[in-house]
Amino acid sequence: MAKKSQTNLEQYQDVRLSATTRIWVITVAILGVCVPLSAVTRSGAILPLVAIGGAAVGTVAVWRSDEQKSKANYLQQQQIELLEQRLANLETIVSSDDLNLQMKIKQIEARDTFGNSSDVSTTPRQPKRKG
Repeated sequence: MAKKSQTNLEQYQDVRLSATTRIWVITVAILGVCVPLSAVTRSGAILPLVAIGGAAVGTVAVWRSDEQKSKANYLQQQQIELLEQRLANLETIVSSDDLNLQMKIKQIEARDTFGNSSDVSTTPRQPKRKG
């Protein structure tokens, strides 16, 4: 159970790293365009700073939002595993009860079959007289 939870947390961390990498790769590309553009437009360092600020805000948002989701999914995973264990226990109980019930039915059928065959006699019955 702990191994599955550990794997889930590692998977969410990989998603966060992947998202962060993409954000910063795009930011570097934007900076590659902004630096020559800022020289031509004489806007100074505003465009590159906006690009870096946007990447920083995006990174923080990814790490915070996914952290909350991973904690919730971790708890949900534990609840699912607990429910699966309880379901397996119920199936075991039901199957053992079903087996006992089937055995009782067979015993009753055997008694009925045995009881009915012992009541059958080989001598013919005399009709009752009305009196």
